[in-house]
Amino acid sequence: MTADGTIAVFIEPGRKWVFASALDWPGWVRRGRTEDAALRALDDYLPRYAAIVARAGLEPVTGVLAVTERHPVPGANADFGSLHEIAPSERRQLPADSGGRFAALLEAAWAAFDEVAGTAPEHLRKGPRGGGRDTGQIVTHVREAEVMYARKMGLPRDTSVPADPVGALRARIAAALRDPASLATPRNGWPQRYAARRIGWHVVDHLWEIEDKSE
Repeated sequence: MTADGTIAVFIEPGRKWVFASALDWPGWVRRGRTEDAALRALDDYLPRYAAIVARAGLEPVTGVLAVTERHPVPGANADFGSLHEIAPSERRQLPADSGGRFAALLEAAWAAFDEVAGTAPEHLRKGPRGGGRDTGQIVTHVREAEVMYARKMGLPRDTSVPADPVGALRARIAAALRDPASLATPRNGWPQRYAARRIGWHVVDHLWEIEDKSE
């Protein structure tokens, strides 16, 4: 939330779709055919996102959505259904307290995703959203993407063989956000604020996809 009590939103436009992201609430992202439609969708999804906030042990989201930053030109990724652009404010140093909030939200999102995926039917209702993947395919896709996301953050490769490689990787991501000074953003990598937003969006979007497509 910004100093005036509003909820800062970053707009990422494509030519056909527009993404709206709540900058201080990783995972709370929606898209629409226009900026207004994306903002309405973001607002409509707050009750679903609120469950993740509560699971993280944080105070409920309050305030009014306010567009504080916009990417100046349409990008191709928005039309393909993916975030890509980094907001200027996301290049600022991440304080440890904000990093702790982001880590808690990601942990809550991961826990909710695993819980829903673990009880969902393997075969999901087909449709254009998500390319027709079934539950197991979505789980694999999310986990494989997080390996790449960790590299973009600057996390070194773990050469050990942990008993739970997915859990170990997620724990390392969360630990890096809680201690942001310990992690240097690689050249052409992702600043920590953007990394949290991108990781949160990906897991929450697929969480909601599984919920929506379960029979």
